[in-house]
Amino acid sequence: MVFEKYPFERLNELLEGITPNNKYDLSVLTIGEPQFETPTFIKEELNASSDLLKKYPASAGLPVLKDAMISFVQNRFNVSLKKEEIIPTLGTREVLFNFPQFLLFDVKNPVIAFPNPFYQIYEGAGIVTKSKVIHMNLTSSNEYKASLSKEEMQECDLVILNYPSNPTASTASIGELSLWVKNALEYDFVLINDECYSEIYFDESKKPCSLLEASLAVSNTSFKNILVLNSISKRSSAPGLRSGFIAGDQTILKEYMKYRTYIGCAAPVPIQMAASKAWSDEEHVRAFRGIYKENFLLAKAILGIKIPEATFYIWLKVKDELEFTKKLYQEKHIKVLPGTFLGRNGMGKGYIRIALVEKSEKTKEVLLRLRDFINESK
Repeated sequence: MVFEKYPFERLNELLEGITPNNKYDLSVLTIGEPQFETPTFIKEELNASSDLLKKYPASAGLPVLKDAMISFVQNRFNVSLKKEEIIPTLGTREVLFNFPQFLLFDVKNPVIAFPNPFYQIYEGAGIVTKSKVIHMNLTSSNEYKASLSKEEMQECDLVILNYPSNPTASTASIGELSLWVKNALEYDFVLINDECYSEIYFDESKKPCSLLEASLAVSNTSFKNILVLNSISKRSSAPGLRSGFIAGDQTILKEYMKYRTYIGCAAPVPIQMAASKAWSDEEHVRAFRGIYKENFLLAKAILGIKIPEATFYIWLKVKDELEFTKKLYQEKHIKVLPGTFLGRNGMGKGYIRIALVEKSEKTKEVLLRLRDFINESK
């Protein structure tokens, strides 16, 4: 079993031996990890629940946590889920890796499709399940929209979407997602949307929609073949809580829940209690969205970029992403991620990914530094 190096390891290798300009402090714009303090009320609940460390956590999740997640889905997407249609998880990375192993275990010559460039755990799932992988190439010419031919859909067992997208920041309309649901039913493949960036948006009239909404829109009220993932890592600046969920087709989830009892990846009870508070509150999420919006307004003014509808990423076009990354680090002490580290077969070439996850004051300073580098390089 051979896995590709993670993008951040490849970045360290690329920058090895380069001495950065010590005139500037290091600015890291590579990882999608919010750099804000986790809200106090979440930490207080974690502390208040610490005595519950004496209890084993149930694999199915605490009822209070599941109720909070169901309420989140109802309030945010106007979708009513039954308890059998959602499972709390230890973030979403573990699900993206182990769910395909569960789903495809008895499938001969399995086939997975996912976007390219991508979150690398999708590729890891393809490797560990020994699946044939179909890359859905995302380019400016197709507006970074994933697609499959009729023949490819006939072949697929599992299709993973990622809207809002990491790294391109593209989104999908309810109509586009509805078509995906119809295809999943017609060609009988399981369809997942990784929706971890659904809460980082900047216009209330253009809030990202959920695949669950699309399923209801085409009268697939049982969510047959349809699943979504979400987490509080981005929305609540609490990636350390590792609180996520998988929701949708209860027939699939019933058997997946049995599988999960063997994995042993249930979150500790105090963490589940704290996470339930985070899922139940929207005020802190609105505050974080305000900071992200301010960051993008700065990026628009300083770099001239178009503000995306969602995520905190800039997918910035450059001449040579590897040389740009090396020289930017050397001359301005800024780390960014080359697009080709996030894609295969040339996807991501000529792009860098920038994560705007700092407070606005620091973001402004580093964006000005980045603009100076771009202007000096012309």
